[in-house]
Amino acid sequence: MIRTVGAALQGRFLRGLAASPDGTAIRTASAALGYAEAHERALALAGALLAHAGGPPGAVGVLGGKSPQTYTALLAALYAGATVVPLHPGFPAARTRRMLDLPGVRAVLADEEGLAALAPLGGPDGLDLPVLAPGLDTGAFRRIPVSARDALTEPRPAGPDDVAYILFTSGSTGRPKGVRITHGAAAHYFRLLDARYDFTPADAFSQTFDLNFDCAIFDLFCAWGAGATVHTVPPQAYRDLPAFAAERGLTVWFSTPSAITIVRRLGGLRPAALPSLRWSFFAGEALRCSDAADWQKAAPGALIENLYGPTELTVTVSGHRFVPDVPAAHVPHGLVPIGALHEGHDGLLLGPGGPADVATAAVGAEGELCVTGPQMTPGYLDPVDGEGRFLEHGGRRWYRTGDRVRRLDGGELAYLGRVDSQLQVQGRRVEPAEIEHALRGCPGVDDAVIVARSNDGVTELVAFYTGTPVPPAGLAGELRRSLPHDLVPRYYRHLPEFPLNANRKTDRKALEERASAG
Repeated sequence: MIRTVGAALQGRFLRGLAASPDGTAIRTASAALGYAEAHERALALAGALLAHAGGPPGAVGVLGGKSPQTYTALLAALYAGATVVPLHPGFPAARTRRMLDLPGVRAVLADEEGLAALAPLGGPDGLDLPVLAPGLDTGAFRRIPVSARDALTEPRPAGPDDVAYILFTSGSTGRPKGVRITHGAAAHYFRLLDARYDFTPADAFSQTFDLNFDCAIFDLFCAWGAGATVHTVPPQAYRDLPAFAAERGLTVWFSTPSAITIVRRLGGLRPAALPSLRWSFFAGEALRCSDAADWQKAAPGALIENLYGPTELTVTVSGHRFVPDVPAAHVPHGLVPIGALHEGHDGLLLGPGGPADVATAAVGAEGELCVTGPQMTPGYLDPVDGEGRFLEHGGRRWYRTGDRVRRLDGGELAYLGRVDSQLQVQGRRVEPAEIEHALRGCPGVDDAVIVARSNDGVTELVAFYTGTPVPPAGLAGELRRSLPHDLVPRYYRHLPEFPLNANRKTDRKALEERASAG
């Protein structure tokens, strides 16, 4: 296996350094860090890691907030040839401990916020792990010293099969699953993005995602590959996003669709309120056509794309460029399509019968989307987590996404919902997205989420909605105009806003718990 720097993920930062040597690589709420300075710092930290390890550093944790130190640490781990394990300082200590133990993390790079999160794991009977945090007190943890004599002169190379980073997703059991992403998968992904988008050193990217969310990889390495600047977006920026975007000169926006609801509620989706944007991307959950249309009015100069892809397929594996006023048949349940799969990838649809029930490739076919291609993970850290997630078919290995889709014209796909979100009500298979779409069409309703609860063994539908409070009888009456009687929820609960999880997606699990509590 040939190892190079240029084809590795860290090679994209070197491209940015060459294109914008005097430019700013990252700007946070309190500081800015240039390409040249970040490069030199990363070389020094990488050298310290290698000197301490006495050889290849293996898996290295990066634990911190959105600080210059954290982004430099990410770069340094890659420069050292390590496998990066991004960690979130807001996670419970027990969860962080598992994320350190499972990949066999041998060292942690941390900022001040990361050290505070790591502290509960230290002590005489705690985790014995060296920590690299220049200028900070590492407490009970062994300090990795930084010396100018150890600094690298250039980043270490990596091969296509080497693991660039490991991200953890939530499994059905509640314990995190470690997903391995290789340098080769990342190289294929960014090669396609470079061909599709026209990013330049003049661009200013938002970063709404935390580093443990794979969409952050898109922000960083699209920007850094072009010599552009990444701007972290603090929570308070949403109070007046147009002002923040204008002050930072944002040209590229990327967030979950839930951010649109937040910006709208706070008055930031006025016509032409976001004139500097020329690209807007959304991923992580279904994008409603109405939300995309509202964002388009606020950002009339932006091209909007709905991106799709589970972590196991390297950030995103398809994309659809939004165009208003498309036929209803092309947007089931009022959701923007997820587009065609990336070049080099194939998809097949599984019916209810599982592996023996493969749907045809005809337009209109529906089923669970399975994908194979160069962006697919080589597997989970714990092989047990892969049981049922991969399919052998036609002599090839496929990843089962768990998402139901419909084939559209031109090779595009429409998202219908999660396979495991389908409900059985009085023997009828119910798709929550269908009811949610109908409920959003009711007067006074802005957004809707449908969940189920069990009442003495009977499945009942509970509707949560935002907007103007409406009498339940009025909502039920409106829904009966378009839905079969047994699809009309019995219970309706108005909320000022939906709860969001750590990745700023609508927290359906929290709504399910609220429904079950009565």
